[in-house]
Amino acid sequence: MSQSAGEEREPARPRGEDRTLRALGLAGVPREEPLLYPGPWPRESGLLDGDRLLPLDRPVHEDGNGEGRVPVLAIGSNASPGQLRHKMAEFGIDSPIPMVRTRVTGLDIGVSAHVSRMGYVSASPVSAPGVARELFVLWLDAEQLAVIDASEGVPMASGNFDRVWLPAPDVRVEPADGDGDGTVLRGAYAYVNRHGVLHDGTGAPRRHPGDQRVLITELLQGSARLRELFGVTPEEFCARARVDRRLCARGTRLFAEEKRVTASGLERYVRSGRTGEPLPRTQPPPTAPMP
Repeated sequence: MSQSAGEEREPARPRGEDRTLRALGLAGVPREEPLLYPGPWPRESGLLDGDRLLPLDRPVHEDGNGEGRVPVLAIGSNASPGQLRHKMAEFGIDSPIPMVRTRVTGLDIGVSAHVSRMGYVSASPVSAPGVARELFVLWLDAEQLAVIDASEGVPMASGNFDRVWLPAPDVRVEPADGDGDGTVLRGAYAYVNRHGVLHDGTGAPRRHPGDQRVLITELLQGSARLRELFGVTPEEFCARARVDRRLCARGTRLFAEEKRVTASGLERYVRSGRTGEPLPRTQPPPTAPMP
């Protein structure tokens, strides 16, 4: 099975070692260093507790010991503990987050058809029947879910993502080998890009390479107009994007103007009056930043 956008993994370490994110090589924050995107992912399931990633000593379910939490698929940097901690700390939230390594069938990782104000081009899920990827499921309580919603722009009319419920059997989510007790979830949330995703030149969704420098280099090489806006190197691209919201919007429009955009195949799940969801829409935290 192919690895996902966060292919950089922490090295295996014996139990009892320093479990801080820095010691584990997981402290990088793409929001502060965009070329790190999507950031390093853990090798195994864990409990993100402040600055530490602890072993997860019991399975997490939708009922019972799920304790009111809901499953959210981490497609890009939300699977990076450093990025996740950064988002939560922005609102003073330090409650633990279970991160469960899973095997997901029916999804692949595409490239968002928008330029983020954080300075990178993010990952976005695409429908891919029969394709299996290793991803993380975050089990979030209502407060944590509101923070992630805000970070993805869900509550905002001009935001970039919608949170949708992907039901089984359309998307099959089950613990990866050796993690959990084999329970298949009845579904999970994911963030679907409102702008669509970039295609690979044939009309099919382009797969995110998991390396921001490689991705931006390829995008710049493919468009003279994009180079005019963002410069000729990934460093210039990131620096310009981070200081100019209007430039990011212009770059997003350019993707569409140059006909580089296609549908993710998940648009049908974006609808009002959703059914089958564990929780309703959340309210954004105060002073929620635009992604």
